[in-house]
Amino acid sequence: MNRIDLHDRVAVITGGAQGFGYATAARMLDSGASVALWDIDSARLEQARAELSGRGSVAAAVVELSNEAAVDAAVQATLERFGQIDILVNNAGITGGNGTTWELEPAVWRRVIEVNLVAPYLVSRAIVPHMIARRYGRIVNIASIAGKEGNANASHYSASKAGLIALTKSLGKELAQAGVAVNCVTPAAARTAIFDTMTQAHIDFMLSKIPMGRFLLVEELAAMVCWLSSQECSFSTGGVFDISGGRATY
Repeated sequence: MNRIDLHDRVAVITGGAQGFGYATAARMLDSGASVALWDIDSARLEQARAELSGRGSVAAAVVELSNEAAVDAAVQATLERFGQIDILVNNAGITGGNGTTWELEPAVWRRVIEVNLVAPYLVSRAIVPHMIARRYGRIVNIASIAGKEGNANASHYSASKAGLIALTKSLGKELAQAGVAVNCVTPAAARTAIFDTMTQAHIDFMLSKIPMGRFLLVEELAAMVCWLSSQECSFSTGGVFDISGGRATY
């Protein structure tokens, strides 16, 4: 494993208790960063904090990311603990299950948009001013291949991730001269807990679309995110980085 230099950096990772977020936290800690894990699942969060603490400095906060006051409080707690926030990984996301657009309940549709799109806006809104003040920052949004292609029976998820891609591009342009780089990744599916909310037919469909014939490994995603979070990523902003096993080559 190559060692990306993240020494003296502080990273906030939403949805950090499992899956992509957990793997990214582990890789960042191994690269010298301190990490604040934000998640809604208190039990998994405490387990993750305990498991990862042997790798470096880890804080954990239970946060409802769609609640502006909760996000603001988490930012203040993180700043009090570490004194700075250099990296933000907007990773938290839900699928909302599968169904045709006309079958999905409005409450479910709205909740997916709230968690997958509104929450990254709220977290970015709260953290970006601190990055601007220090003239340095890296933001990586975890979008999805579904945001490029629009998966059938997942219109809510696809729309939320397409919106996150657009948010990345807008924010990247706004911060282009502020020393803050904003990029997103568009992964294919990986075998994480999110599979528990999908039908087997949908899982089989996703696998059939990947030319490499396998699902993404969380460690592969973490490696890409860590580079995008590093100082070496100095001339890429507003970018969309594919990690889909050849599914999307555009």
